[in-house]
Amino acid sequence: MSVVNNDPKIIRAWTFYDWANSVFPLVINSAIFPAFFEYQTTHDASGNIVNSDITIAGMVFKNTELYSYFVSLALLVVCFTAPLLSGIADYKGNKKRFLAQFCVLGSFSCAGLFFFDKEHIVLSMLPFLTATIGYWGSLVFYNAYLPEIATIEMQDKVSARGFALGYLGSSILLIINLVLILTKTFSKLFDYPGLDARIALVTVAIWWFGFAQYTLKYLPKGVANNTKEREGRVLLKGFKELLQVFRELKHQLALKRFLRSYFFYNMGVQTVMYMATLFAAKEIDWPDENYKKTALIVSILLIQFLGIAGSFLFSWISSKIGNIKGLSIAIFIWIVICVSVFLFIHSPIQFYCVAASVGLVMGGIQALSRSTYSKLLPETKDHASYFSFFDVSEKLGIVVGTFSFGLIEGLTGSMRQSVLALISFFAIGFILLFFVPKSKNLN
Repeated sequence: MSVVNNDPKIIRAWTFYDWANSVFPLVINSAIFPAFFEYQTTHDASGNIVNSDITIAGMVFKNTELYSYFVSLALLVVCFTAPLLSGIADYKGNKKRFLAQFCVLGSFSCAGLFFFDKEHIVLSMLPFLTATIGYWGSLVFYNAYLPEIATIEMQDKVSARGFALGYLGSSILLIINLVLILTKTFSKLFDYPGLDARIALVTVAIWWFGFAQYTLKYLPKGVANNTKEREGRVLLKGFKELLQVFRELKHQLALKRFLRSYFFYNMGVQTVMYMATLFAAKEIDWPDENYKKTALIVSILLIQFLGIAGSFLFSWISSKIGNIKGLSIAIFIWIVICVSVFLFIHSPIQFYCVAASVGLVMGGIQALSRSTYSKLLPETKDHASYFSFFDVSEKLGIVVGTFSFGLIEGLTGSMRQSVLALISFFAIGFILLFFVPKSKNLN
């Protein structure tokens, strides 16, 4: 099936999936679930503070350390599952089918977090694992549509539009949840402490699955590659495609060097997204528990709304000075932010300033990275395979980043020391970006 480039209806359907799925990284990864996890593992049923250490199979972990390991495990599973499917999707041209399946897995798993119980921590975190797999798995096929639906000169704008919609939509749901949590609407109604936070996790499932139906209705099936050989086991096709992409990178210097840089700087970006709320909960000097809960969610909202502006700001910057220079500016700002956090950030006001700075570069660096990779792709119909390779590289980076963050905390007893790892990730990515050769599509 042929796909018409720059079709407004198709582009609208594609970007709307950002509106649908972005509630997962915001509510589950950044705002409510990390704070919910931290509170549940540090307080008893009466609200009294208890030892936050968690014992599993005779091994003792700090609660936030264990959380980072669960994130690493979930993304490691994604690294192995995505290649199994991407090659099949390219061959049959049915990216939409796999997008839908991962969407169902991820959204329904979010609803399972309602039953979280720290006394059965491993079982309680299984929905978190499967939700993470569903989210990132769906993005493999979602991102692979970009070079098929938009011409090169439109990809920065379309990618930024998707991220902006995602920031806006997820912020709306977070505000709704914030009102429910602060007013304790359901907790008072059913005399169940903490019920509002649990319901907030369920709303992610409803929002994600519900709004995704618009995307799935109007998005085309995808472009099939009928030139591939039909030999071989179907389940191995994805890994063969991944290996083929790796071999082809030898002849694509700009793409290869960009991926090296992206691996490191995105390791820092994604680790911040997963661990920022937990870091703030532990390392910032909050006046009291209620103030802390409200401030953390408000700071996340600040990041979201500034992220919308940041997406379009860096799209505009890239149109003036090119993608690589635009990314260099964003990474340098990230380095300044991380150094400041490590050395100076202790008070709530300082944390708000950091949150505002993160917001401006978070959306920009994500949107610009996705479109930069898309622009560097060779002429091919194997878009799902190329984006699977992109996503596997990304996820392996997050695995290393979150695992390192947790390990350093476990060894030193301080999450602040883990920020040193983030600084090194961004610095390496910044340096490697200068080795990406000039390309007519990026300047």
